[in-house]
Parts: sequence; structure tokens; C-alpha cells
Amino acid sequence: MADKPNIPAVTSSGTGHMWPVFRSFGAYRLSFVTGDVLAGLTLAAIAIPEQMATARLGGFSPLIGFFAFLAGSTAFAVFGSNRFLSSGADSTITPIFAGGLAMLAATGSPDYAALAAVLAIMVGLFLIAGGIFRLGWIADLLSTPVTTGFLAGISAHIIISQLPGILGIAMPTGPMLDRLVAIATHLGDSNPFSIAIGFGVLAVIAISERIDARIPGALIGIVLAVACVTLFHLDQRGVSVLGTISATPPSFAIPNVGLDRLSELLSLGLIVALVVMVQTAATTRSFLSDPQRPPDVNRDFIGVGAGSILAGLIGAFPVNASPPRTAIVSETGGHSQLAGLAAAVIIVALLLVGVGVLRHIPGAALGGVLLFVACRIVRMKVIATIFRQSPGEFLLVAATAAAIIVLPIEQGVATGIGLSLLHGIWSTTRARVLVFERVPGTSVWWPFNSSIAGETQPGVMVVGFQAPLSFLNADHFKRDIETLLASAPPPPRLVVLEATGIVEIDFTAAQALSDIIRKCHSEGIGFAIARLESPRAQDALVKFGVADLLGEDRLYHSVAEAIQAAV
Repeated sequence: MADKPNIPAVTSSGTGHMWPVFRSFGAYRLSFVTGDVLAGLTLAAIAIPEQMATARLGGFSPLIGFFAFLAGSTAFAVFGSNRFLSSGADSTITPIFAGGLAMLAATGSPDYAALAAVLAIMVGLFLIAGGIFRLGWIADLLSTPVTTGFLAGISAHIIISQLPGILGIAMPTGPMLDRLVAIATHLGDSNPFSIAIGFGVLAVIAISERIDARIPGALIGIVLAVACVTLFHLDQRGVSVLGTISATPPSFAIPNVGLDRLSELLSLGLIVALVVMVQTAATTRSFLSDPQRPPDVNRDFIGVGAGSILAGLIGAFPVNASPPRTAIVSETGGHSQLAGLAAAVIIVALLLVGVGVLRHIPGAALGGVLLFVACRIVRMKVIATIFRQSPGEFLLVAATAAAIIVLPIEQGVATGIGLSLLHGIWSTTRARVLVFERVPGTSVWWPFNSSIAGETQPGVMVVGFQAPLSFLNADHFKRDIETLLASAPPPPRLVVLEATGIVEIDFTAAQALSDIIRKCHSEGIGFAIARLESPRAQDALVKFGVADLLGEDRLYHSVAEAIQAAV
């Protein structure tokens, strides 16, 4: 991997405010140009076949994939922050919005293209709003098991959608499982030349990736496929090729779509925007511009969002951050978004002088590219680890993947998001009150463990709660403490709440805590809180009146301090 210098953010007047645009060019030096241009050449070699294949995956002309890359790369260079991030057409979100759009218009029709452009603008606006209002935390709403299942389901969609082209048979319609059955029943009609091309391209990419990820295996495979088609006239033997592609330059236009169609796109736009946020945040955090500074996820939302809006205005579809392409820029010596701009210039040159070559590309070759992408996005090691270490969470992986495969893909993704949120809520509600004991010979109080000897203090009950205290678990919290008080022989003189794990207290939980304090006071039992370290939780005690109810000197830095004060 090429060494990268730490490039500090450019500031104005020494005040620490970063450039409003072109942030990746902060402290740029002319010596970086060579590295950026070479990284741009490699990126273009990777992106050209990938963008064409992704566009076909969504039901668009390969040319539209180039437009998406040009829009995503240019806008992110202007408005984004990360020095390496590559934005453009992406196979993760394409099956999602293509499946949603297919329910509203015929794939490939003018209405379909117009809806895709409007969706791109809508997604871009959601992303920009997320960046402005600093909603980077939204990217954390999807747990690792759900994200893993989501990618496995998307992979299955890609594979099933590309098999007909690779096999050289007619494309079936209907739900995914019906398509799979139709493919199986027509295997006897397969074209051996198409199969050889599709899996041959897949093999070339896989071997190139194994040798060095910087080798443009997809481009090499497609060039070889074109050579085979041309030399052996395979297009006359049933191998489907792209044919003539009109090199119409992109033009700016606002898509003409009625207000009623906008409402139909709203839920799809929100789902696609959330997936883009998750992938953009993951990419930004994985490829840091400066290891000494935290990533500016919110700013990168704006950069990718601006790219999506620009894509919609030139007739393309939503764009997304690409982890593999970003890795290529990082590993080939890129220093800034000049690498992405250089790749965009190369694609413009291709559109101007070399688009005629594209008509010889066999569809099976692009299918081979997408098969490789589908295999790469499945996190088999993560799935195996989850299965081994947390069988319960493995069910989330399986359920999310199944929902995306079996249901209409928009509903499947929404189901996955819902499962992630429910899992988070369920985890929070599982928190229960723990009894603490003192570690012998120390002043440390620790949750009771039957395998570790602990000590208690006569007349003192020390309890803890290791989760945010909220409406989700307030009732359990209250009932657990009441049960402990009722079963304590004799009743304690002091209850100490060890609050290290309580990082948040909402209104409902504050009322439950107040009820417990009042109950203790009515029975002559003192109540103290120790190690409440969270500033938000401390503010909540004051805001909700719990601090006044506790009385003075009832918040302590340690359990030992609380007990000593009571004695």
C-alpha cells in the first residue's frame, strides 16, 4: 500500500475553519499530481466496466452509468471532505431502487428514466439535509448482523438477475424465487459461448484480484471478451452484445413528473438515502483523510448528496459511495479528489472518441463483472463468526436476507431496517438491576458473581444498571429495586445506585427513579447515586427534579464515598 502523508485541513486566517468547498485539496502540493493522475487512471480502468454493468443491472443504458459516475465524482470533489472516496453508480443500491421503480413504470421506458432522475434528486436532498442537520448517527441504526444479511440478500438479487444474461436465455419476470425457478427450467437452452464469456470474465477478475487489487481485471476480461466476439463472430452464434450506443452528451433538465408520483417515491427515497448514509459513513470511516482527525461524515453526506442531485439533473439515477473504488484510490497513491476528477476526464474522452467500441461488448461479460461484485459483497467470514459466537443474532442475518429475497426488495430492505431497530430496542429492554458486592480488600464494588467471592456492607444495598435509563426499561428498573427491597432481610438503611452505565435518563425513567427515591424516604431508607459520569444524565437529574428529591450531598464519585458519608 502506498504511503500517504498526513495532510492537515486548510484553515482560513488561522481560525480553524475549513474550506467551504474542495476540502480534499487542503494543503495540496504539486508533487501530489503524479500520484493522483496514476490513481485516476487505475480508478477509470476499474470504474468503466463496473459503471456500465451497474447501469444495466438497473435497466438503463450503459451510458447512464457513465453519467452517474461523472456526476458523483465531480460533485463530491467540490462538496465532499474525504480525500479518497469515490462516488458513482453502485450495485448495492441499484437493485433496491430498480425494484421499486419497476413497480411504478416499465423498466427502460421514458417514465422509468424520469422517475429514476426524480428519485436521485430526492435522495440527494435527504442526504444534504442529513449532513446539514448532522444526522451522521443515523448510519449506526443498522446493526452488523442486519447489514450482513442485507448485503447477502442484495447479492442474491444481483446473481439471479444476471444469470439469464450469462446463460444466454430469456430474462424471466416476477418475484425473485419465480425467476430462479424459471432459470432452472430453461438451463437446457443455455448458450455455451455466453457461459464461457460470463464465467471467463469472472475468473479473470478473481485471479487479478488475488494477485493485486490494483490490476483492472474487469477491464482486461471485457477486452478479452470483445476480442473473442470479434474474432470468432460469436454475435452470430447467439451471444448478445450491447449494440450501437448513442453518445448523446448529458444535458441539464428538471424531470417532468407529477406531484402524485412524488408521493409514490417518498418511501423508496428514504430507504435508499438511509442505505447510502450507512455505506458512505462506513467508507469515510474506513479510509480516513487524516488519521489524526475524526472523519467528517456529515460533510461527506453533503458531497454524495450533491452528486445524486447532479445525476438526477442530467438524467441518471442515485449514486453512492463505493468502498472498493475508494480502496483503489487509497492504495494506488491518490492524495485528493483529483484522482476522481482524472478518472472522470478519461470517461469523458471515452464518450467523445471511443464509444463505438462499446457496442461489441457482450452482455454476458458485464454479467460476469456483476457476479464478482455479488460474491465480494457477501461477508462470509462475518456470517461464520456471527453463527459461531451469537446464534441468536445469526437469525437476524438469515431473516434479513430472506426478507430481501422473498419480498419485493423495497419491502425487504424496510423489513431489515425494522429488524435492526427492534433488535436494538430488545437489547435495551433486557437490562436489569444488578446487585453489587465489594471486592475483598479493596474499595471496588462489582456486580455479584457466584464464582468470585465478594463482601457486603451491613445495612447497605448497592445496585447498578448498565444501560441508558429510558421508557423502554424504566418499569423493569423500578420493579427490580422494589423486589430487592421487599426481599432484603432486614431492610437496608441505605441504597446506593452505581450509575456508571447510565448514560441517559429520559422523562419516564426520571419519574420511575423519583418514585423509588420517595418510597425509600417514606420507609426511612437513604438513597444515593454514585459514579453518574454522563453529563447528559447529570443534567437530566436537575431538569426532571430528581436532584432536588435526592437532597444535597447525595451524588458521589464512588460507592465507597457514598457509604462513608452515610456512616
